[in-house]
Amino acid sequence: MPKNKTVWVCSECGYEAIKWQGQCPSCGNWNTLNEEIKEFSKKTSSNTLKFSNYARPCILKDISDKDNERHKTGIKELDRVLGGGIVKGSVILLGGDPGIGKSTILLQVCNSFEKDKKILYVSGEESQHQIKLRANRLNVKNENLFIMAANDVEIIAEEIKSGLPDLVIIDSIQTMSHSEISSTVGSVSQVKECTNVLLRTAKSLDIPIIIVGHVNKDGGIAGPKVLEHIVDAVLYFEGDKQMSYRILRGIKNRYGSTNEIGVFKMSSFGLEEVENPSMALLSGRPKNVSGTCVSCIMEGTRPIFAEVQGLVTTSSFGNPRRMSTGFDYNRLSLILAVLEKRAGYFFSNLDTYVNVIGGLKLDEPASDLAVALSLISSLKNKIIDEDIIAFGEIGLGGEVRGVSFAEDRILEAGRLGFKRCIMPIQNLKSLSRQSKNNMELIGVKSIREAFDAF
Repeated sequence: MPKNKTVWVCSECGYEAIKWQGQCPSCGNWNTLNEEIKEFSKKTSSNTLKFSNYARPCILKDISDKDNERHKTGIKELDRVLGGGIVKGSVILLGGDPGIGKSTILLQVCNSFEKDKKILYVSGEESQHQIKLRANRLNVKNENLFIMAANDVEIIAEEIKSGLPDLVIIDSIQTMSHSEISSTVGSVSQVKECTNVLLRTAKSLDIPIIIVGHVNKDGGIAGPKVLEHIVDAVLYFEGDKQMSYRILRGIKNRYGSTNEIGVFKMSSFGLEEVENPSMALLSGRPKNVSGTCVSCIMEGTRPIFAEVQGLVTTSSFGNPRRMSTGFDYNRLSLILAVLEKRAGYFFSNLDTYVNVIGGLKLDEPASDLAVALSLISSLKNKIIDEDIIAFGEIGLGGEVRGVSFAEDRILEAGRLGFKRCIMPIQNLKSLSRQSKNNMELIGVKSIREAFDAF
């Protein structure tokens, strides 16, 4: 009879080693190898669930691709991120920091889902009574919602097979266990095998399953990276828990775009949709104050306006401080270097702070120009008018380079009441006449021209 074997498994990538090592040879992370017992048995877990219709081939033309194959969640922002709704038989992984709103939005989905559809909510963290209390607070009144408190993934799979619900929610995958895996709950082997069982169940029965995943200290989904490869879609909840706004971002989506985002606002009654996030993020903007500029970033097909605040002040220490919230610190250092070398604005002996209002993270290079203008405005104490927006990428030569989707940004700015736009001159030359109406477009070649434009 074969004996059990002790292996060391990386909690980040799933790499297996025969002895402990400080650094994982596969992903390079430190102190991530954990001891696990690997059992060898004739009966493998991959054969525990067999469905007769899983391996049957179908002719391509006989497979339906109609729009009604998607379930509408009833939450427009969530449907936008998913690409129009939940595809039948898909497996969706939802991750985010503790307390960010993962379980809240899923209970709200249970309430707004199609009323004639059956929903199975499986929790491995809370009892049925605890879920009932939270459902009462969120005013969830779906008569077709079934609550199940269980941790054994085989029992859950059998319940799905017998009950045939239209939607299954697993909260969370790190609390699920498989009886044939001897390692502890939440380990790499358990998470991977439990996800495989749920995947086979979803694909064979054509039932969509939403899985909640915890995150590690770096903000990624806890467990091996193979977990994200198994599922069809990966959604992340972002935002500061101390602030009311939440952003739902699609990292992976086999059935839609991966650039779309949904914006929500946390209230005492749960998560509320923010249909016009630009207006919400720009509300409360200070008047007649230097160091503030509005930029436009593209999140998928949606232009979003964000207020960038810069503050430059005399340093009290030998080494000036550099702080950035919502903007990449290394990118800020690059912009400061370009401003000193190419434009003649010196920040070497000054403390510099950059803040993006609303908890947004500006990852697009098009926000470079707004950051630079806010810093120069604070340095020179010159106010940027409220009706001005700016976008453009800054190069190392001090030039302002063109960006994509310039026309969409300008049209959205006009709808929000902006009158002037500082933009790269390359984009200005390629704009159509319709997009130039009702706005004064100022094309610039360098940072110096951009500052002189207002």
